[in-house]
Amino acid sequence: MEKEKVFAMKFSKIYPLLVQKAERKNRSKEEVDEVICWLTGYDRKGLARQIERETDYETFFREAPAMNPNCSLIKGKICGIAVEAIEDPLMQKIRYLDKLVDELAKGKPMEKILRA
Repeated sequence: MEKEKVFAMKFSKIYPLLVQKAERKNRSKEEVDEVICWLTGYDRKGLARQIERETDYETFFREAPAMNPNCSLIKGKICGIAVEAIEDPLMQKIRYLDKLVDELAKGKPMEKILRA
């Protein structure tokens, strides 16, 4: 999929898929929210507003209050590509989120996911 298509995807359409992925592995929507808020700096109300506004991925990350300074500690592969090697800053943020939700779904403890 072209980068531009990914960036234009509505976060409100992706969010339920992230939640479903976690819930299939007995994790909760609240845990997905916690991961998203940790990564982006949104609080729960801010996250809900972005979903209600149907912002696209690009806007969602551009308007993020503060990317977590520890996001650079997120390592590993998504779709066979190391997230730390992704050069496009926006695509890297999207893949960071994917990686965090993957870790959640795989049963990793929250304190490790949040690099605490």
